[in-house]
Amino acid sequence: MSLSTLNNPFFVQLRDGAQAEAERLGASLTVTDAQNDPSQQVNQVQNFTSQSMQAIIINPVDSDAAAPAVKLAERADIPVIAADRGVNRARVTQTVASDNVTGGKLAAERLARELGGKGKVVVLQGVPGTSAARDRGQGFDEGIKQFAEIQVVAQQPADFDRTKGLDVMTNLLQSHPDLNGVFAQNDEMALGAIKALGDKAGTSVKVVGFDGTPDGLRAVSDGTMAATIAQQPVLIGRQSVDGAVRAAKGETVTETVAIPVKVATKANLKEFGTS
Repeated sequence: MSLSTLNNPFFVQLRDGAQAEAERLGASLTVTDAQNDPSQQVNQVQNFTSQSMQAIIINPVDSDAAAPAVKLAERADIPVIAADRGVNRARVTQTVASDNVTGGKLAAERLARELGGKGKVVVLQGVPGTSAARDRGQGFDEGIKQFAEIQVVAQQPADFDRTKGLDVMTNLLQSHPDLNGVFAQNDEMALGAIKALGDKAGTSVKVVGFDGTPDGLRAVSDGTMAATIAQQPVLIGRQSVDGAVRAAKGETVTETVAIPVKVATKANLKEFGTS
């Protein structure tokens, strides 16, 4: 398994789910961290192929850049499972991911509800080139169009990173001091934005995140984050290993496994193991 990064609690949870499932199934799982470097990830997958692994799970740093390495594995008849993010221009045996387009729409609807259907919002985008950033953005754009009095005044990448989220939000506040809402395509960026917003977070500016990480859920509980679109990273990890083991055995697996997402708010936090 090649993960895009382990410097993000979401992917740590995904890894933990994968390791638990591998142990349950009696499979040997090797996990590498690409450190958000597409070329490093390509090398990792190429090494897995040369080592004749029976299946490879990839959580792409970049959905386009991952294609050559995936094609190499395919030529070696090694099944590849894409986890959390898809791979462009290459065939994978299975993609296990959240329904990110639906999640983006849910985020738009929730933010609009928090704003009473009107206001100025900004979007903090994830790593350009990832299917997660593209699909969440697409869903949000489609959802927010239903609210004529909400204006998206800026969209900028912050690479799914908390520190970059803080920096980008600080700059956006200078150019848009009358901001009312923020949609961050993951909780890490949302938490960075909340730090930049200070006392405005949860009061004059409503923030909606995405992932449902422990820190994100705590921010919802504290009231600084209005909501987060909760994914199930542990389940994504488990399903990815399950698909990899099945494919390695030559069993037929479904091409897509869509993991449900749900809006986490202060009112329903108990469902997510917090309150």
